[in-house]
Order: sequence, then structure tokens, then C-alpha cells
Amino acid sequence: MAKPELLIIAGPTASGKTAVAVELALRLDAEVVSADSMQVYRDMDILTAMPTPEEMRGVPHHMLGVFPPDQKCSAAAYRELALGRIQDILARGKRPIVCGGTGLYINALTRPLSFAAQGDDAIRAELTRIAEAEGGRERLHDQLKAVDPAAAARLHPNDVRRVVRALEIYRITGRTQSEQAALDAQRGDGPFSERVYALDWPREALYARIDRRVDEMLQSGLVDEVRRLMKNEAVFSTAAQAIGYKEIAAALRGECALAEAVETLKRATRNYAKRQLTWFRRDARVRWVAAQGLSAAEIAEKIITDIEVRP
Repeated sequence: MAKPELLIIAGPTASGKTAVAVELALRLDAEVVSADSMQVYRDMDILTAMPTPEEMRGVPHHMLGVFPPDQKCSAAAYRELALGRIQDILARGKRPIVCGGTGLYINALTRPLSFAAQGDDAIRAELTRIAEAEGGRERLHDQLKAVDPAAAARLHPNDVRRVVRALEIYRITGRTQSEQAALDAQRGDGPFSERVYALDWPREALYARIDRRVDEMLQSGLVDEVRRLMKNEAVFSTAAQAIGYKEIAAALRGECALAEAVETLKRATRNYAKRQLTWFRRDARVRWVAAQGLSAAEIAEKIITDIEVRP
């Protein structure tokens, strides 16, 4: 029995994925399933660049704002919910289009997920407590260096979430993160026949788009949204993962000027885009679509043409 086809629109932040996915959905009688690790949370619309109703243009979108910000969404939890949404879309005779820049979530949907991806809350909490103590980030990074030198060389001590994740995987499996990823890749095919497209921009053009998006977020009320989130300790661990929270929060606490915080935010977003590009360039399934100078509609037409031509 043939596997259902899954169209995936990926790429770095601010590359125009949402607009292209909507154009494709309008042409293919499809619905969009988000693969964004922060847009799954409610009440952080500006921080996470949540698509607006105007941007969605009447196309149903799934996996947006489905978790309260005080509840962690793991890759396993995302997979379970998103697969249910995709099966429902297919059962109604529609076509699912996955759209997002979180490579881990895309892999969770399309590849067998090892038990390590589900994580261990107790181990994660223990490691996080170490990181929060004075000098803890360096101690945690030293732990990682001892068991997974390659990951330690790749990750900065201040990238606590990823350092914790790499150590968590080692504690659960006895393997490094790269060893576990290689093992997962051998676990067999996933449930779909997927076509993965990523939007490609010249680096400087992408950075200019990122800067414009940050400016638009500020105009839309980013500072007020962060101020509101700062008052709710229950959502701190989630909100702090969103690029923009800690930068604007530092300005609100008087630790730096707002203009300085904005420049730091733009730089952090550019660095995040670099990491996304690295992830997707390692994925042999990805077909890169040059986006500069083209409208979302024109990019969508290029993708449809490729789908029709390539079996």
C-alpha cells in the first residue's frame, strides 16, 4: 500500500515559509500543519511570529497555540498530536502541508522516533538546576566535554537548553547525540512519502528580512508582550526559550538600553537562522528553492511544477 504523500515547506526563520505554504494550500486544496517548536504555545504570538488570520487567508492551520505556555511540548508530544491532525486532514480528502523551521519536529513526523527523543523530566530538571547555580553553565559544559567532545565543541556553555539535551540523551542511552541520531536513522522508513522543500536566500538578503521582522515585532507590541510574560513565573521556562524574550526582558529590567536589546535580538535571530540552515543542509531530502526576487505565489508555482515533473 502506497504511503500518503506529505509536502513539507522548511527553511530558516523569516524566509517566507508561511506565505508560500498558504499559496500552495490554496492551489492544492490543502491545510497547513505547523512545525514550529514555539508556535505550539499560546499567549506568545508576537514573540513566536504567529501567523495572523490575514496571513492565513482562510487556510486552516493546525498545531498553532495548542499548548499552554506552562506545559512543555516535547518532540514526542508534538508527533502524537500532529500525526492525528494529518490523519484527519487526509481522511477528509484534503492534502496536508507541513510548514516550519524546527527540523526536530519535521523529523519526528517523518522518521521513526527513538525513546530518547521523549526525554526524561527528572534528568532534565537535575541538569537545569546545575546550570542555574553559580558557575553551573561551565560545569555542565565540562560534563558534556567529558562524554561528547564533538557536541561540546559545537555548543556554547550559554546554550543551556542544547547542552542539557545532549547530556540528557547520553544519560538515557549511553550514546552521544550524534551516535543516537545515526542509530535512529537506521530504524526504518517513516509513515509518509515526503517531499521537502526549503526556501533559499542569499545570506545578506535573509539577514535584512530578519531585521525587518524584528522591527515589525516591536511595532506590533513585542515589549508589552514580554512585560506581561515576565509577570507570570509559571510560563518563564517556556517564554525564555523564545528568541526575543531574554533580550527584551534585560532592557525592561534596566540592564541595557532598548536599542541595545534590539540589536542583540537581531543578532540572536541571525545566529538561529544559521543553525537552521546547517540542519536543513545536512538533510538529503531537501530541495532548495531560490526565493530572492520571487513572490510567494511564484515560489509556490515553482514547487508545484517540480512536484508534477519529478515522480
